[in-house]
Amino acid sequence: MKTVPCKVFAPATVANVAVGYDILGFAINGIGDEVLIRKGSKPGLVISNIRGNKTLSKDPQKNTAGYCALKVMEHLGLENEPIEIELLKKMPIGTGLGSSAASSVAGAYAVNAYLDYPLKDRELLRFATMGEQLADGSFHADNVAPSLLGGFILIRDNTTLDHVRLPSIPGLKAVVIYPHITVLTRDSRAILKDHVALETHVAQSGNLAAFVSALFRSDIELLRRSLTDNLIEPQRASLIPGFYKMKEAALDLGALGFSISGAGPSMFALCMNTFDAENIIEKAKTIYRDQQIDITCYLSDINLEGAKKY
Repeated sequence: MKTVPCKVFAPATVANVAVGYDILGFAINGIGDEVLIRKGSKPGLVISNIRGNKTLSKDPQKNTAGYCALKVMEHLGLENEPIEIELLKKMPIGTGLGSSAASSVAGAYAVNAYLDYPLKDRELLRFATMGEQLADGSFHADNVAPSLLGGFILIRDNTTLDHVRLPSIPGLKAVVIYPHITVLTRDSRAILKDHVALETHVAQSGNLAAFVSALFRSDIELLRRSLTDNLIEPQRASLIPGFYKMKEAALDLGALGFSISGAGPSMFALCMNTFDAENIIEKAKTIYRDQQIDITCYLSDINLEGAKKY
């Protein structure tokens, strides 16, 4: 069996994308997690080091990167193969940018690459989603799938992981604004209501369908009309200081749409040019400076590549 020491990168993601709670996401550039993998000195998987976060466990059963790598090894009947991994945690936890998903994908992808790709990327999705479940208690792939596969991914069914990659409109830009506060996915999910009014369901379904159609047709104006969250955003907006002020400013400055990234507190805007995107970032700096909240902003094309080996 050929083994290849390597480093793997898995990108951050924007999940839900306003209209697709738990079933829609896209990958971005500029931020993500890395895993270094090499031959170990004893049987089994060992996490030798974690850089960037001192609170994470080195126990593979309690660490999303290690857990997913271990599940791939078990599936292949290689759980006793001596493998050592090192996690470079480049994303804070609780950002709403798929931190646990990026680690999960990096772990699963790294061990597959190290073993010379016995599994296809799509076959890795279930193992990576197990890591997301370990992190927040829910089996959903709206962050994991785009981090692994790149681009916009629609999950038809999270149980079976039936999914489809959607096209991206050429030139589409994503602005991500991360206020330096923590909102854990478990807590953000806990505040959501169990029931949805029929009219809300109808409106949300129409927007999701129109958004998908807009991507296939490269219809910018339809995308603009459809990027409205009637379901989750109204329940979670209160967790993010200044959310509606920032949303109003972004739309005034030309954003096609603006909403919460994943569980928050990060927010995202989609734009068709860097001029509008950069103006939104400058406005965000002003708004959150006035609130004395530090922020980090990212301007990214849609990441069409997903996880990759260096």
